[in-house]
Amino acid sequence: MIDLNSDLGEGFGVWRLGDDTALLDVVTSANVACGFHAGDPSTMRRVCREAAERGVAVGAQVSYRDLAGFGRRFIDVDPLELADEVLYQVGALDACARAAGTAVTYVKPHGALYNAAVHHEAQARAVVDGVRAFGGLPVLGLPGSRLLAAAEAAGLRAVPEAFADRGYTPEGTLVPRKDPGALLTDTAAVVDRALRLAEAGELVAVDGTVLKTDAASLCLHGDTPGAVEHARAVRDSLTSAGVDLVAFAPPIRP
Repeated sequence: MIDLNSDLGEGFGVWRLGDDTALLDVVTSANVACGFHAGDPSTMRRVCREAAERGVAVGAQVSYRDLAGFGRRFIDVDPLELADEVLYQVGALDACARAAGTAVTYVKPHGALYNAAVHHEAQARAVVDGVRAFGGLPVLGLPGSRLLAAAEAAGLRAVPEAFADRGYTPEGTLVPRKDPGALLTDTAAVVDRALRLAEAGELVAVDGTVLKTDAASLCLHGDTPGAVEHARAVRDSLTSAGVDLVAFAPPIRP
């Protein structure tokens, strides 16, 4: 049993990134941009409505306030301010979700904030403080991260995830996007990664190191080249192998 998640709603205004509708036919959980790195109210509400129609769980993908940089630049923001900005983003998306007949059921940081919260204690705690202020939703993050440790310490459900289309270092962290091996672009390689994760609980780092993982969710990026083809192939392969695809934080109707 495993969850499939994807980053969606990452357009802005008339500009679209990725094929949200096609991916919503594949995944079980949607990490929806909340307006800080991408997304706008109309996009947020549309994606939530389409997710609700398909029974896909809605998660808030919170970010630094970095629309120009797509949330991929580290910002040394004050932890109190960061906690409030996380709270603001979750609340905004939840309003759109409820208007669409569903609700936010988990939170996942995006981009630079996701990576910072792996090791940055203050920012990891700030993200958790913002989530806890909203009401204690599950937090999705990298196994072994300070983020998940802070979530557990705060009494929140900490959910480890893996990435089907990102390269891993031998330490179990993601290869920086600027470095070779950061992205898997071959569909067969992405499918092999997904099957090995689901069947053996293993990932292979860029140097060949085998990493054990207890990931409960597998991320398929919506902006990776060939994202829809990757996602469909992963879903077909997993279901053919007898793996049940189930959201770790099931959708609810308020």
